[in-house]
Amino acid sequence: MSHYKQSERRALGDLGFGILVERAAANLPQSTSADLFDVVGGRVKAYIVGEVTTVIETKENLTNLEFEPVDGARNDLCDQLDITADVVGTQYVMTGTAADAMVDTGTTCWHLKRSWMVLDAGTVELHCAASSTGKTRWLCWYVPIDAGAYVKAA
Repeated sequence: MSHYKQSERRALGDLGFGILVERAAANLPQSTSADLFDVVGGRVKAYIVGEVTTVIETKENLTNLEFEPVDGARNDLCDQLDITADVVGTQYVMTGTAADAMVDTGTTCWHLKRSWMVLDAGTVELHCAASSTGKTRWLCWYVPIDAGAYVKAA
């Protein structure tokens, strides 16, 4: 995913992926949440993919994505997945159902079916239940629903 050139990103957008926003690789949050993306100005349709860039420590770490709307309470975008010992290149996606755990697709492919979600203005966060070493980077493709709505890396 990181090897796509700008022209390839535009081509993916033409295939219906939408506008790509990338959040650079960062250390995992330590027993807390870290902001990934801000949704600004209204609703968007979004598809989010994570990728391990530095191996995750071998230690139980239940991890999921959360959403904190500007007006409202934080809620889970997916249930927790134990990311212990995930290797570089492991990718994470969601099914689109909050009760389903985040999916570890391995290093070879990712799943598109039912993964798009509608988000209002607010913040997408990565939550880790434990403190582990390792880094992930995140990609968000989005399509504005409301005029002026957009996504930016937090």
